[in-house]
Amino acid sequence: MAISKVFARYVYDSRGNPTVEVDLYTEKGLFRAIVPSGASTGVHEALELRDGDKSKWLGKGVLKAVANVNDIIAPAIVKANIDVKDQEAIDAFLNKLDGTPNKGKLGANAVLGVSLAAAKAGAAEKNVPLYQHISDLSGTPKPYVLPVPFQNVLNGGSHAGGALAFQEFMIVPTDAPTFSEALRIGTEVYHNLKSLAKKTYGQSAGNVGDEGGVAPDISTPKEALDLISAAIEKAGYTGKIGIALDVASSEFYKDGKYDLDFKNPNSDPSKWLSGKELAALYKELISQYPIVSIEDPFAEDDWAAWSHFFSTVDIQIVGDDLTVTNPIRIKRAIEEKSANALLLKVNQIGTLTESIKAATDSYAAGWGVMVSHRSGETEDTTIADIAVGLRAGQIKTGAPARSERLAKLNQILRIEEELGDKAIYAGKNFHKSVAI
Repeated sequence: MAISKVFARYVYDSRGNPTVEVDLYTEKGLFRAIVPSGASTGVHEALELRDGDKSKWLGKGVLKAVANVNDIIAPAIVKANIDVKDQEAIDAFLNKLDGTPNKGKLGANAVLGVSLAAAKAGAAEKNVPLYQHISDLSGTPKPYVLPVPFQNVLNGGSHAGGALAFQEFMIVPTDAPTFSEALRIGTEVYHNLKSLAKKTYGQSAGNVGDEGGVAPDISTPKEALDLISAAIEKAGYTGKIGIALDVASSEFYKDGKYDLDFKNPNSDPSKWLSGKELAALYKELISQYPIVSIEDPFAEDDWAAWSHFFSTVDIQIVGDDLTVTNPIRIKRAIEEKSANALLLKVNQIGTLTESIKAATDSYAAGWGVMVSHRSGETEDTTIADIAVGLRAGQIKTGAPARSERLAKLNQILRIEEELGDKAIYAGKNFHKSVAI
């Protein structure tokens, strides 16, 4: 069955910025996808095409990307008459139409919207759920694995005000027996954290950052980790929940050093840390708290710091800005022993096929894969199906708050219900879930 019509429009994401929505039609009906958008974006990511017209949406309009779908992609892909079940052929066609290494001509936001909508149409044509279609495309083994929800409960960095440099502090309910129980545990810790934050830092500390985590005026990682540990204890789960960090350190990398006071315009350069000094801080935190995963501990091109640190710890080290879901960057990170897990963001690379390749390349090297949302999110739940379909074992969708975050977790609840005993919860095996 071929695509009969494609139409794009702009809609708004969770930050109130425009983003691309694509409607794709076959004889089976309408299939829709909405593209997410990041705030802390790596320089090696595929290009998110924005209009740059400061008189509208502060330059963040996507009218060019929408026009590229409607004027270039739509007529070409309908004419090409590709079987909608053949995701690889569709994505190869889209890449050829763009013709640049970073989707710079049409925009990754234009290309991805069509790619994801086509995947939904392909699943419908086969009369299977989207996660099953993705599982078929990726060739991952059964049974299905439901991911551990890495829940971002405390925000800093570019996602919140305050002085805290590290971007995300997440709780990781690995000891739960099921996904639904993991989610329940996470929500209980989150509510305890919110009340403790208000009690300790005042009412405004209950306000949330872009991804739903609380954003109290905290200055140091230890202060944040102590608050989270107290919330875990208050909820009754001490020893049963891990903690994960997304440092997003590229955001505060300056002149070869790391400025943990980067939000202060008068930051003192004599206090900036070298890669080895920052590594020593991480190791100290790992020794004091149940940290199971650190994402982007160093800047995206500070390869030496990554490799040095990775050789000295035995937790999961996740590449995001380092790898940007790009097979070329992933290959280098594998060869240089820089990390052992990929953060998979479909809009960093721009098609579902390339995202699947990034995951399978990572698995082949013994890496873990964490499927991730972006800070500018929507009600689209595709990444939930991707996490289950790829057997990723871990998903990062933000806090158990704000509907654009919960939409993904709620979708996994539905998938868990549908699969019953045909699925297992990754739990402590989240890093090696593909091998369960």
